[in-house]
Amino acid sequence: MIKVLFVCLGNICRSPLAEAIFDAKIKKAKLPSAFKSDSAGTSDFHIGELPDERTISIAKKYNLPIQHRGRQVNRTDFRDFDYILAMDDHNLRNLNNMKARCGFDEKEIFLIRDFVPGTKGQSVPDPYYGGEEGFEEIYTILDEALDHFLAQIKETHQLYV
Repeated sequence: MIKVLFVCLGNICRSPLAEAIFDAKIKKAKLPSAFKSDSAGTSDFHIGELPDERTISIAKKYNLPIQHRGRQVNRTDFRDFDYILAMDDHNLRNLNNMKARCGFDEKEIFLIRDFVPGTKGQSVPDPYYGGEEGFEEIYTILDEALDHFLAQIKETHQLYV
């Protein structure tokens, strides 16, 4: 089983939406038993909370089930997940600092847009302080990034239906 963790700051906007989009894509590809996904935040701002209402709204718009409560990245995540995908540079730095303190220096952490040709190193903008249009924008960005990520993972792990 391939385990994927999506990470943003508070775990109520970008990362739970990425998890929901990814889950829908693996279900459509008839691969749900090949994957386990989760999301978390590098901060403790929203532990136990439901996703932002705008995240829930955009998930409903695209018919994506979203079942998540905010949680913070912990030490065991570096051991348990095969792929850890950060939404932006700030969270990537936080994760790299955390993994070093936890003794998981060898664990590679990626920016989620690194899998999209032409967007390597680019962040998914944080929509929290904006309006609905920011959540639509991150849906579009994540949808494309996860298409590319899933294609690469299927090839790397030779997953074919």
